[in-house]
Amino acid sequence: MKKRELVTKIMSNNLITVNLSNNLVEAEKLFKEYSIRHIPVVNGAKIIGMLSLTDLLRISYVDSYGAGESEVDSTVYSVLTIGQVMVKDIVSVSVTHTIKEVAEILAKNEFHALPVLDQDKLVGIVTTTDLLQYLLDQY
Repeated sequence: MKKRELVTKIMSNNLITVNLSNNLVEAEKLFKEYSIRHIPVVNGAKIIGMLSLTDLLRISYVDSYGAGESEVDSTVYSVLTIGQVMVKDIVSVSVTHTIKEVAEILAKNEFHALPVLDQDKLVGIVTTTDLLQYLLDQY
């Protein structure tokens, strides 16, 4: 295992993103269609937040007591916006960060994805799954 390998080796760069003009129904469709768990929220090429599948499940669960699944989606998703649900105070890493540094950040925090920036431009996302796959590939 190389100690100085850059995060760019394992990050995903085929990004699926949303912006504040999208809605939660559209975001949920993206989660399902692409089998992903994190979607960066952008304004142009700049990241302004992160939306996770867990965020959507959490708000759906709160509103789901005694209701059918389709009722929940249409009700809660029409009341809330991506801007209200997304995490705004995000931690990001640079393309110059190593895989080890990224692993340390994820190990110390309670989130599972980090946007990867080149200067201020979003160029990728790295997840705990990417790290685990990297480790498995070493053996």
